[in-house]
Amino acid sequence: MDYIALAIPVFVALIAIEWVVLRVTGRRHFYRFADSVANVGTGIIQQVSGIFFKVVVVGMYFALHARAATWAIPLDSVLAWCVCFVLVDFLYYWFHRISHEMNALWAAHVVHHQSEEFNLSVALRQSAFQPLCSAFFYLPLALIGFPPVMFVAISSFDTLYQFWIHTRTIGRLGPFEHVFVTPSHHRVHHGSNPKYLDRNHGGTFIIWDKVFGTFQEEEEEPDYGVTLPLSSWNPIWANFHTWKNLVHQARGIDSWMDRIRVFTKPPGWEPGGVVPPTGVIPPKYAAGPGASTNLYVGIHFATAFLVSVWLIYQGRVDWESAGLLGVVLWTLADCSGLLDGRRWTLLAEWARLGVLAAAGVVTVFGAVHVGHAVSLGDEGVPALLLVALALLSAPWLWRMGKTLGSGSAETVFAP
Repeated sequence: MDYIALAIPVFVALIAIEWVVLRVTGRRHFYRFADSVANVGTGIIQQVSGIFFKVVVVGMYFALHARAATWAIPLDSVLAWCVCFVLVDFLYYWFHRISHEMNALWAAHVVHHQSEEFNLSVALRQSAFQPLCSAFFYLPLALIGFPPVMFVAISSFDTLYQFWIHTRTIGRLGPFEHVFVTPSHHRVHHGSNPKYLDRNHGGTFIIWDKVFGTFQEEEEEPDYGVTLPLSSWNPIWANFHTWKNLVHQARGIDSWMDRIRVFTKPPGWEPGGVVPPTGVIPPKYAAGPGASTNLYVGIHFATAFLVSVWLIYQGRVDWESAGLLGVVLWTLADCSGLLDGRRWTLLAEWARLGVLAAAGVVTVFGAVHVGHAVSLGDEGVPALLLVALALLSAPWLWRMGKTLGSGSAETVFAP
């Protein structure tokens, strides 16, 4: 059972509650619309692509357990479940720590750190490729003999725990902080200040950081984000941005050994050694259109989110799911393009609306005739709604396009 998928409604509800609390208490600036859309967008990509990746990730564990498990650990052993939880969190600590110390893993994990805010929506900001990277760290559990069902459930619980620690609304928690990771600990982890970099890697237990020398208390409020900012709201580009930088860096180096070291050394490494951070915190990325465009993005993003949730709950690996994933990615790209003010977005969005309308019309005409009766059926109603959304969005998009280069507050695209 995919417990993370089941928790999606709870995630959404808690994010809404936090937003209301912050708004009521005068801290609404802890949330920015474009940033939250980008955070949830990366989470959508990770969860939907995970439908396909899980075949590989879980399959490796199943295969190794079936062929090489040392002991037959029973599922009904409470002690086995407890030991498995501790070991999963221990291995997560090392995966997380090494992800900060090796560029090839950092290129995937960096997605989670790119947000320059810190709220519950950041917990959903995850890399599509991170599950593929982390899978190898957990294979020793299969060799020991922990059943696949136990491992999948425990790893899900370890991930679910980490949702609530992404908040600025909860302060210090006293003795609880001696053993468990708390929001205070994790705020440090997301800080880009030099003294906060690469600290507090624990998932559930903070004791690993205290034992292995990576613990740091929260002192002043951290500056959130990364030292080399993404400067975009695009969740697709977020997954490839650091990879592109590493490939570009490797191409500029003559030595083949140094080219390999670009991917195995820590972030900031150059042939002469690691370049320490300057301590200068870059300003927050501030691109964003006016309220009208935000509303347009919000409606289409919500549609993509609902389709994604349906895909996640269906859990099918087939051509229909792959096609819907393509539509979701296209929608996310266009929404982020509008928020970033990219010129290409206007043509891409017109094309997307046209495809939605055409697909909807074809589906409706295929669904209305059942014998001599007329019925829209299960597919026809959603298709008709898509046609209506595309038609209603067209004049709205036209008006936004008219503001191109006007210099007004409602300008959609960067000059």
